[in-house]
Amino acid sequence: MKQLFPRLMILLLLLTSGAAHAQSKKGRSSGSAGAGYNTGLGLRAGGYSSGLTFKHFISGKNGVAFEGLVTTEYKAHGARVTLLLEKHLPVADVKNLQFYYGAGGHVGSYRGRYYYVGRWETRGKHKDVYYTYYEDDTNYIAFGADLILGLEYKLPDLPFVVGVDYKPFFEVFDGYSGFYNDAALSLRFTF
Repeated sequence: MKQLFPRLMILLLLLTSGAAHAQSKKGRSSGSAGAGYNTGLGLRAGGYSSGLTFKHFISGKNGVAFEGLVTTEYKAHGARVTLLLEKHLPVADVKNLQFYYGAGGHVGSYRGRYYYVGRWETRGKHKDVYYTYYEDDTNYIAFGADLILGLEYKLPDLPFVVGVDYKPFFEVFDGYSGFYNDAALSLRFTF
């Protein structure tokens, strides 16, 4: 199931990029005019992190938006600030539906680190591994790079945008690094 969502988003990217290219040849405008709003503020609920989302279109002609996220990490006991630059494209002939992709970075702070350390011990003829659980209560700073793929729909006659996104990110944390997957559902009030 974890592998299904990223594969669907990549397939959606390939399908919509061809449709958006065909629409731009016909002269249909993309960007804030195609998105139906200029600024949105709301909530982002995800599996790895949840919090606030703010999106503002900085260029109406080519559909470029800035998105800022302030999220909390349930498992890591911390918070993160993410800044993204996104390109929006209309999806085929569906009015108010936008596909977007982009990149950015983040910085965060996490309290503690929880890990196991294994050690080998020989008892008689057998070698056994014993694990010791450690809990560290220090505050750590983390930073990294983010990518984003998503779809959003501006509800007609209502000042709301509903979106779904997939946001993989690379992070460096106290000498450790890792690649993580995050997906979320967003609801923004538009103005």
